[in-house]
Amino acid sequence: MLSTEAVRLLSAAATVIALYGVGMSMGNLFSTWLNSVARNPEASDKMRFVGMLGFALTESIGLFALLVALLILFKN
Repeated sequence: MLSTEAVRLLSAAATVIALYGVGMSMGNLFSTWLNSVARNPEASDKMRFVGMLGFALTESIGLFALLVALLILFKN
C-alpha cells in the first residue's frame, strides 16, 4: 500500500506532465508564427495579436498546472 506522501508526490508528478504539453505547444506556436511571418510579411501585424493571445492562453495553462502541483506538494 502506498503511503500518503508517496501518493502526493505521484499526484504532483502527474500534474507536471501538463507543463511538457505547454512547452511543446509554445514551440509549435512560435515556429508556425515565424514561418507565417516569413511567408507573408504584410500580415505580420494581424498575426502578432493572434500569436500573443495564443501565447498568453498557453502560458496560463502552464501556470495553472504548476500552481496545482505546488498546492499538492505543500498541502498540510
